[in-house]
Amino acid sequence: MAIVSEFKEFIAKGNVVDLAVGIVIGGAFGKIVDSLVNDILMPPIGLAIGGVNFSELKMVIKAASVDAAGKAVNAVTVNYGAFIQSAIVFIIVAFAVFIFVVKPMNAMKRKKEAPAPPPDVLSKDQLLLTEIRDLLRK
Repeated sequence: MAIVSEFKEFIAKGNVVDLAVGIVIGGAFGKIVDSLVNDILMPPIGLAIGGVNFSELKMVIKAASVDAAGKAVNAVTVNYGAFIQSAIVFIIVAFAVFIFVVKPMNAMKRKKEAPAPPPDVLSKDQLLLTEIRDLLRK
């Protein structure tokens, strides 16, 4: 029974719940960014460079063919257009995480790490009296 209660305590901690919420929101955010890149950003960019659909950009290594048995053999391609789109999605997600997570966390850390007040500087008289007090204690 101790394992069950320990597991409940583990689940009840805020870190586990925060992590779960972060993963769910991150997945949904990823879909939004994919749509932003694929549906909004890439079409005008493709139009600007000559009406190209980035997802269809590829280099054919071996053309499609039909084998001796009459079965179609798919072409072998390097889909660099899909890679470019994925790279743009990554850059946008990384920038968004930096702006919305890293920058605020750094600002909060700076506020918590307020500089300690400078130590009191004793005058010569105070220093001498402190030494006399310490000698009398012995």
